This record gives sequence, structure tokens and C-alpha cells, in this order.
Amino acid sequence: MKILIDADACPVKELIISCAKKHGLEVVMVCDVAHMLFYNEDFITTVTVDQGFDSADLAIANRTQAGDICITQDYGLASLLLAKNATVLHHNGFFYTQENIDRMLFERHLSREMRRQKKSRGGHVRKRTKEDDEKFLHALERAIERGKQN
Repeated sequence: MKILIDADACPVKELIISCAKKHGLEVVMVCDVAHMLFYNEDFITTVTVDQGFDSADLAIANRTQAGDICITQDYGLASLLLAKNATVLHHNGFFYTQENIDRMLFERHLSREMRRQKKSRGGHVRKRTKEDDEKFLHALERAIERGKQN
């Protein structure tokens, strides 16, 4: 079991690293050339890909195996990873599952249509809180424990 991170816009990279270190897990961070990352830890591998459409997603999907834990906010990538029997987690601390992924993909489609038609959904993206980080960390710990049991 390893942890793969869609690292371009992931706000919880440091939490993942500390948790992985505690559990002795390998971490693979995938980002594009606009977000290059450097870590000087033996258990962390950084993979830098071209800035092309879905380059990071394809690199993650190609490196993921059944039983891995993947962190992404991309619903399309999450769907691919679920098909590979990976545990997929959003940085807000919820799990993608076969039961919720179709709804999420449909909502993404509706949002794109609204943007295309220039209709505003309104709303404000709130700042990340300590509680958000705690929720994510709790979910990651659960994912690791489940993975160790399998």
C-alpha cells in the first residue's frame, strides 16, 4: 500500500507526509511543471509531468494499484481509481465510493454546463480550517487502518 497524491492543488500534503511517515508508507506526489515539488525524504517520490490536459491524472492512474490510497479532488480521476480498487479520498475528508461517484460526476457536468452558459452558481469558497484538516487526517488514518487489515 502506498499513498498517491494529485499534488497540484492539494492543501494537505504536509499532513499526508507526517501520517505516512508515522505508518512507514511510501508517498508518490504527482504534479505538473507549474507546481514542481521537492522533498528530501526517502519515502517520498515526486513525479513531474507536462502541463498538458490530464497529464497528472494519467500518471497517477498508471501508478495506482489495488489497495493504494489516492488523494484527489478530481471526480473523473477518482472514478478511474475506484475501478482499480484503490481507496480514494478527497482533501476535505470524504471518501469517493461506487455509491457516490456517479452523482458527483453528474453534478460536475451540470456545473460545467452552467459555466458554459455563463450562469452563476453563486457561493463563496471558504477558507480551510483546522477542523477541515482534522477531518481529513481522521479519514486518512481510517483508510490506512483498513488497508492494513486487508
